[in-house]
Amino acid sequence: MDDSERAGSPAVGETPAPQPRSLGHRILQFGLTRIVLATLAILAATVVVQAVLGGVLGGLRAGPLRRDTLLYVIPLVIAVHFAYIGYVRLVERRRASELAGKGAVRETGAGIAVGAGLLVVSITIIAVLGYYEVTGSNPVSVIMPAFAMAIISGYVEEVLFRGVLFRIVEESLGTWIALALTSLLFGFAHIMNPNATLFSSFAIAMEAGVLLGAAYVLTRRLWLAVGIHFAWNFTQGGIFGVRMSGITVDGLLESQLSGPTLLSGGEFGVEASIFALVLGMGTGVWFLVKAGRKGHFIAPFWRRA
Repeated sequence: MDDSERAGSPAVGETPAPQPRSLGHRILQFGLTRIVLATLAILAATVVVQAVLGGVLGGLRAGPLRRDTLLYVIPLVIAVHFAYIGYVRLVERRRASELAGKGAVRETGAGIAVGAGLLVVSITIIAVLGYYEVTGSNPVSVIMPAFAMAIISGYVEEVLFRGVLFRIVEESLGTWIALALTSLLFGFAHIMNPNATLFSSFAIAMEAGVLLGAAYVLTRRLWLAVGIHFAWNFTQGGIFGVRMSGITVDGLLESQLSGPTLLSGGEFGVEASIFALVLGMGTGVWFLVKAGRKGHFIAPFWRRA
C-alpha cells in the first residue's frame, strides 16, 4: 500500500469527496450577503455615473444633471449592466446567463409587444366605459423624458428586483415564495409615489410583480421582463399621457382619467385599475403555467433531496 492509499485518496474512477468550504466562503455565498453586495454594486454604479456626469456638466457650465434624458440614462444602464456582470463573476463565480446576449433582441421585442398590448387593452376598456378622454396632443419631442424614465425602470429595476432579489431568494426558498415576496416588495416600493394608496401598491404587486417574475421564470433570462416593464411605462406615459405610477409626464396625447378609481385608476394611473390588475396578473399566470410545463420551477431547499 503506497502513501496515497494510506492517506485515503480515492481510487481511480471514484469522485473525490467535496472539500469543506471555509466559513468566509459560506458567509460570502449566503443569500442575504449576496443580495447586499449586488445591491451595493448597482448603487455604486449609479453614484459614479451621477458624479461623473454632474462634474462634466458643471465644468462645461451646462446646468444641473437631468435624470430624464438619454445623456444620463445610457451611461447609467451601461454602468449598471457591467456592475451586475462584474458582481456575478467576482462573487458568484459564474457567467451572467440571465443577461446572455443570445436571444436578447427577440425576447426584449416580445416583452415590448406584451407590455404595450396589455396597456393598450386596459386603456381601450377604460375609454369604452367613458373614463379615459383625450384632451389634446403634443409634438413627438415631448416624449423623450418618458422614454428615458421607462428605460431606467425597465432595465435597472429588473436587474435589481428580478436579477438580484428574485433569483437569489428563489435559490433558497423556491419559486413560489420568491414570487410572493418580491411581488409584494415591488408593489409596496411604490407606496411613497404621488397619489399612491394601499390598493395601488397591491395592484402593482399582483399585476406587475407577478407578471415580471413569471417572465423571468419562463425564460430564465431578464430580457422578456425588461421589455414588458419598459413598454408598459412608456406606452402609458409617453403615448397615452397617463401618470406613470402617480408621476406626471408629458405624452404624445394629453388626457385625463375620470370615474371610479377602481375602474380608471384615477390620479395614480392605469396601474390602479381593476382591468390592468386582471390583465397583468392573468398574463403572469399564463407565463407560470408555461414555465411549469418546461420544468422551470425550483423547490424550496427543505424539499430537495
